Amino acid sequence: MSHPLLDSIPNLKPFDYETHHDELLLNKEWILVNGIEKKKAVYVFKEDNVLKISEKETTTETSWTIDIKNVFSIQTEDGLITVKAYFKDDDVLVLNHQNKTDIALFINESHYEEEVNTFADVQKFLREKYRQKVTNLIYDHEFYYIEKSREFGPFTVEELAEKVKREDISAYCFVRDINEDDYSKRLRIWDLIKEL
Repeated sequence: MSHPLLDSIPNLKPFDYETHHDELLLNKEWILVNGIEKKKAVYVFKEDNVLKISEKETTTETSWTIDIKNVFSIQTEDGLITVKAYFKDDDVLVLNHQNKTDIALFINESHYEEEVNTFADVQKFLREKYRQKVTNLIYDHEFYYIEKSREFGPFTVEELAEKVKREDISAYCFVRDINEDDYSKRLRIWDLIKEL
């Protein structure tokens, strides 16, 4: 079953055993975002199909198996459930319940220095993670800019920032990534500089 939140998370990749099993899934501290304000639950998928769930001072061990491709069976208090597993990236896991319209959203706390205990912490975690990702992408790209109906470039964001600083160009000139054909995204040099 599809879920609106599932559709709103772009670029989800179905679980792939070779890509995700050892590297991303196993032995990571997956924090369940659903219900985090009431209680923090940390899921650790272990080898030998053991699923360790920690909530406050209690730890429960249950089982999980991979049925086919990205379909898992997980033994819960309510019985056996079937879910489809998806990864957004190394730190976001989505389990889509197959018999209900529920999804479970998890974030990987293993590489994060601060504790994630509230929804505000989750937001901060994701904001910092994707801000760094955007900054890295911006540093690696080059852009053309258009001024007075003429196109110039390509330049890195640092070069564009320097031109703005020297007042050679306006911070409000439109830019386009070297991989784009036009300026339809209406992105300005100022927008790039803000992300540095």
